[in-house]
Amino acid sequence: MRTYHLETPGGLDGMVSRNTAHRPEPGPRDIVVRIHAVSLNKRDLLILKGLYPLKAIPDVIPLSDGAGEVVAVGDEVTRWTVGDRVTSTYFPRWTDGRITTAMIDQPGVTLNGMLAEYACLDQEAAVRVPEHLSWEEAACLPCAGVTAWNCLTGGEAVVPGQTVLTLGTGALSLFAVQFAKALGAEVIATTSRPANADRLKALGADHVVDYVANPEWAPAVRELTGGRGADLVVETVGPETIEQSVRASALYAQIVLIAANSPRKASIEISNDVIASSLVTIRRLFVGSRAHFEQMNRAVTLHGIRPVIDRVFGFDEVHEAFRYYESGAAFGKVVIRVA
Repeated sequence: MRTYHLETPGGLDGMVSRNTAHRPEPGPRDIVVRIHAVSLNKRDLLILKGLYPLKAIPDVIPLSDGAGEVVAVGDEVTRWTVGDRVTSTYFPRWTDGRITTAMIDQPGVTLNGMLAEYACLDQEAAVRVPEHLSWEEAACLPCAGVTAWNCLTGGEAVVPGQTVLTLGTGALSLFAVQFAKALGAEVIATTSRPANADRLKALGADHVVDYVANPEWAPAVRELTGGRGADLVVETVGPETIEQSVRASALYAQIVLIAANSPRKASIEISNDVIASSLVTIRRLFVGSRAHFEQMNRAVTLHGIRPVIDRVFGFDEVHEAFRYYESGAAFGKVVIRVA
């Protein structure tokens, strides 16, 4: 089979393709999955450059997100049969409840990932693919999809009639727009590109704020909510926007903080007068458990939600896919078709 390996972190030259003689064989509780598609996330760029908080194991197979067909099962496997359509999970050991330090291993960094023609997974580390999704769409779910779902439901869940604010047009924010609308919320989205306004509205955004035309965009959000502010903010930028997010929030709002660092600002700062005028709760979040994933898939199926895919690359175009993703030009997920 063919695989990619990160031989030397630091750049794309350190990621190489190899051919091996045989596909993996399952252990007693393992499944072997023929990978049909994988997708890229920001963490994959950080791992590639050696900047991720977890250190990559030597020669790791990259990427956490992939979807494929079960082609072999171990003798003790009870959850899957040959032919099942599955995706990987971001935290293979986190099935439910709160995460602990014993559950932090992740494919593509401390475990071998999905950028291969076949992958061997523990039977507990896979989730069934919603039937209406293509392989490429299914491969978009494990990181960005689950994170967005956990943002909206993992704390004090969004209820119909509340207002959700999303920032930018990254894949996570686009999932959040779709899920918030499915949950019955009013959705306000920000973007730097006026051309994206109609695309955001087509996904479910009720209002779009141009944050280039309105660098101090919190007043615009308050105006759109009759002065009350947003009930939940999906904060995907972090240090650069956190104060605007607090200013844009309702009195008892939730701000779900995804990004806690930025190359342009070293620390998260909120001025005294801003925080003193708010009773907002800031909740830190990192992806989610298998239970979150399965809950999300039920909603995806019920509402017929489809991930937004910007571009699909071939298995021979992995370096090109990384370069395109890093450019920031994508509206939605960047996918690599494997089989």
